[in-house]
Amino acid sequence: MTNSTIALGDKLQRYLIEHNLREPQVLARLRQVTASLPQAGMQIAPEQGQFMQLLVRLLGARRCLEVGTFTGYSALAVALALPGDGELIACDVSVEWTQVARQYWHEAGVDGRIDLRLAPALETLEGLLDAGRGSTFDFAFIDADKGNYVAYYERVIELLRPGGLLAVDNALWDGRVADPGENDADTNAIRALNDRVHRDERVDASLVPIGDGLLLARKRG
Repeated sequence: MTNSTIALGDKLQRYLIEHNLREPQVLARLRQVTASLPQAGMQIAPEQGQFMQLLVRLLGARRCLEVGTFTGYSALAVALALPGDGELIACDVSVEWTQVARQYWHEAGVDGRIDLRLAPALETLEGLLDAGRGSTFDFAFIDADKGNYVAYYERVIELLRPGGLLAVDNALWDGRVADPGENDADTNAIRALNDRVHRDERVDASLVPIGDGLLLARKRG
């Protein structure tokens, strides 16, 4: 028995994957392709993708947002959990990486649910607010440039409906957020967001130690 979160060594991590993960083949192949890239560290863990699918289904989500798409694994995981008329607006700036994403979205038959916006994400989010989409989204996921995390958070909270859920990746940042000797811009940006959410009375929050740390914030009514 323990009253603190258990650490995952290699053996326990393998057990978790072997006895819990239900990853469709199309997701597994996309993950394998992404693992061959120099930027493979930007990929979320498969157990995190499955956890996000569970959250989307628990919410009964139909309208979702993603800030930072990379090769499309997280978007594909979310889209597979949406109903046929569901919508995921995915924000990214890379044509190269999202070309990989489009291939696998099409293969999985969910490309019609994903609206990829190739533009700076703040522009896309502000455009959605200007278009009257405030308080209409059920779920959002942020996994992009860390320096804009607080700015993304503020706009996404406006776009979420009451009861909607935001998930933010890299909230534990490989442990660097807890190391006072780490003071680079990205680490400080993640600390700033964690502190902002901790104090924010607009949300209920939990920082879940899955993957690189997943910060969850539910918008209060």
